[in-house]
Amino acid sequence: MKATGPDFGRAAAVAAVAVALDQITKAVVRGQVSPGNPVDFLPGVDIVRVANRGIAFGLLDEAGSLVLVLAALAFAGLLAMFLAASDRRGLWLPIGLLAGGATGNLIDRIHEGAVTDFVDIGPWPAFNLADVEITVGVVILVLMYAFGPEPDGEEPPASGVEPPGPAPESR
Repeated sequence: MKATGPDFGRAAAVAAVAVALDQITKAVVRGQVSPGNPVDFLPGVDIVRVANRGIAFGLLDEAGSLVLVLAALAFAGLLAMFLAASDRRGLWLPIGLLAGGATGNLIDRIHEGAVTDFVDIGPWPAFNLADVEITVGVVILVLMYAFGPEPDGEEPPASGVEPPGPAPESR
């Protein structure tokens, strides 16, 4: 099955939902939480408002447009991977999550000049829903390639043992 079939549509739908949820949560945080004033959410979890100008966890904070170029290259690589492996069952889910999360953060970079991070769980740097979508997408992708079924139409590697054939006919 090629990426123009139903799996491409599924990936696009997952990405659209991921972007929408990400942008809604960020808009709520930008509208309700002042920078520097954390809000208690759950034990050990605060809602904060942080402008992240770097990549994940604030790395390359002063890189500016380099971050946009790196994000665009990563997104292009992701799309190329999906198109090249579109026959792998279920690939639409992690690709949709990755594309949606990356797009959500890219929208922030273009419109806000920085990504809005808002979940603070103590020693870990603040993050957002797009970061969760990207992380879950990567985990699913790794699990699919490590333990999932082979792509449609591919035989698993030969083990050196011939499968049993039909029983010999008796006369």
